[in-house]
Amino acid sequence: MKRREFITLLGGAAAWPLVARAQQSRVARIGALYIGLADAESFKKELQDGLRELGYMEGQNLAFEFRSAEGKLDRLPELAAELARLKVDVIVALYVPCALAAKQATREIPIVIVAADPIETGLVASLARPGGNITGVSLMSAVMIGKCVELFRDMLAPTRHVAVLTNAADPLFAKLVLDEAERAGCITGIKIQPIMVRGPDEELDAAFAAIVRERADAVVIQGSLSTKRMAELAVAHRLPAASTTRAFADAGGLMSYGADGPALCRQSAKFVQRIGRSEPPTAAIAHRAHPRLVTGSRLPACPVVRPSKATRTWSASP
Repeated sequence: MKRREFITLLGGAAAWPLVARAQQSRVARIGALYIGLADAESFKKELQDGLRELGYMEGQNLAFEFRSAEGKLDRLPELAAELARLKVDVIVALYVPCALAAKQATREIPIVIVAADPIETGLVASLARPGGNITGVSLMSAVMIGKCVELFRDMLAPTRHVAVLTNAADPLFAKLVLDEAERAGCITGIKIQPIMVRGPDEELDAAFAAIVRERADAVVIQGSLSTKRMAELAVAHRLPAASTTRAFADAGGLMSYGADGPALCRQSAKFVQRIGRSEPPTAAIAHRAHPRLVTGSRLPACPVVRPSKATRTWSASP
């Protein structure tokens, strides 16, 4: 069976290779690139389930090429280039570092992103008309770091000093994170202590020693650092800790506040389907700004205040 070769995306900004028609004789090959944080398995499951709901059955008309950086962002360019060499039909990229690596690796293979602040990070020029070979789902993430600072003010009394852990391996987004934290600090009167590490497994002992030494009341952690190890260190140092990825709270952090990235991968499957049907996909990147507050199960010994579901106000925990 012959494949159609290309379609033009809204005026010909870029040619998108087609994935497939919906015949079983054609197997769609989906590349999936992710950092490998605590939410890695959730990401894979939601993507698989989302495509299954749309009629793509692994082993019949669908094959995955999953690539994880295992928390090491410097591996992402190599992994993205590998997916490009394999000539997969679509690359699904979770979070900004993966999306940037995929963008650098190919201008021909369609890229479906689930990533924060795509305009600010240089992924696209516009959500309505991104151009190039990128579409997908936009998250509000950097601004949620500032919201975490504000939540600590309301949840922990008194909060005067919050440390912010950023990732030197993700410098562009690290700057956005710190800017939002400092903006929140100005609004709330909370001192912001910036701490930068080279990754989720490096320099952590020294970082937490500095946080404790400066008597921070809490710590906010950049999403690309939100590993189980980071949550465990926060608990060990009796530091209330927050991040923007739900997996951080699930791994033992005090709380997360932000969009559920893996769950949105289920929505990203619809973009894959459009390309797979050889339909002209919409150029617009869908914007999802519905953050959720999730509290973890392993809380440090501290006077925590939780939101009341009934009144939507803050009420003291027993």
